[in-house]
Amino acid sequence: MGRQKITPFLWFDGQAEEAANFYVSIFPDSAVTNITPGPGGVAMVVEFRLAGLQLLALNGGPHFKFNEAISLSIDCHSQAEVDDLWEKLSAGGSKGQCGWLKDKYGLSWQVVPSVLPNLLADADPAKAARVMGAMMQMTKLDIQALQNAADGK
Repeated sequence: MGRQKITPFLWFDGQAEEAANFYVSIFPDSAVTNITPGPGGVAMVVEFRLAGLQLLALNGGPHFKFNEAISLSIDCHSQAEVDDLWEKLSAGGSKGQCGWLKDKYGLSWQVVPSVLPNLLADADPAKAARVMGAMMQMTKLDIQALQNAADGK
């Protein structure tokens, strides 16, 4: 398998290997694929795969912190998947609005049910507005509540 053309590169302050191991423990088709040691033998760059997506993590030091300007969005096919990923990724981090959370390393994630984009893009603007209004009241997204909003219930 060739290398992807564009690879997300994440900056950590000493926790790159720990974070990569945490992430790969959560998602299927995931593994740490390479560790490049730095001075003293500590991991400098960690290459890993999350659900088929290659990423790089750097132990770059305390100079830069994650913020909401970048996030990883997860396409979830069931409420059980939303619930599971929400709990695992938010443990030690913080839960935000509209399906957003920050993990214990400060990286932002969006845990999104697959049905949401279609509900928000519905040809009926009133239906889409009801879904948006319901979503704006949620932290973890609830598929049934979103569908109920779409249906006017």
